[in-house]
Amino acid sequence: MSIEAVKTKHEEQLMRLPNVTGVGIGKKGGKEVIKVFVTHKVPESALQPQEVVPKRLEEYDTDVEEIGVVQAQT
Repeated sequence: MSIEAVKTKHEEQLMRLPNVTGVGIGKKGGKEVIKVFVTHKVPESALQPQEVVPKRLEEYDTDVEEIGVVQAQT
């Protein structure tokens, strides 16, 4: 399955996790990953197991990136 298809398949589930503001595709270490954008990173130990972003979605790694609060520009 393509990375775009895997992202689309899991995007709704990821967007329900605490602090998640967006999901995209990017690169890390020279390979494509599914990027999960959050307002702020939280230690995994402070989250419930069902609130943790999976390290992999199917055959693709994820990368959590802290971007702060997103606001529309006027």
